Amino acid sequence: MAACYSTELYLTTNQGALVNEEPLPKALRDVSLSMRVLCFFAVGRPDLEDHWKSLQSEQAFEVVRGRLCSILTNTITAAGLLLATSGVFVTTGSPVTYFDYTLPAPYLLLLVSLMLAMIAMMTSGLSMIRWLHTDRQWTQEQLKPGGYFVASYLLSIVTPMFFVAWSLYSFIFAMLITGFYSQSMICRTVTALWLVTYVVNIGTMLMEFMWKCMTSTKLR
Repeated sequence: MAACYSTELYLTTNQGALVNEEPLPKALRDVSLSMRVLCFFAVGRPDLEDHWKSLQSEQAFEVVRGRLCSILTNTITAAGLLLATSGVFVTTGSPVTYFDYTLPAPYLLLLVSLMLAMIAMMTSGLSMIRWLHTDRQWTQEQLKPGGYFVASYLLSIVTPMFFVAWSLYSFIFAMLITGFYSQSMICRTVTALWLVTYVVNIGTMLMEFMWKCMTSTKLR
């Protein structure tokens, strides 16, 4: 009898949970390709179905909030490292003559990297404050209308990461230009090998990203 009662209670609880669970709003079902890419960067899926399910309970929402806050913390750390490194390169001269990063083009890119790192830190901090003070109901209401509201919601997650990426690429291009314009053959060779290695790694990551997108779309 106790086992039967326990089973009935479990089924009743699950049925109640299914009844209370809100279906995915129509505005969030059919999204454009650009929105799918944005969703993948923000929540790790090409759609918002799993993310919407995580907003149906407080426990799942706390898991999502903790994960996003962890990502934002790592973003702030990366932006701080880029800010410090770019600041050192901008404020000091080259210690060797064959690697002169004070040339106009590298120096401009280093300044851009410095500014983008500062913006990344500010946007990451603001986004973290938002996630620490938001609640599940408010997040649901923000996503239901779709369109601009969903885009702004996703951009608040990915914008700090984009600024960090742009800052990193600006720094990388500054180093590449400096290396290729070096008068040292060894420096130019090392720069070329580093560039080839970087391109191969980025290509591998892009292929993996496209494969995940295609797999997720087929499963849906």
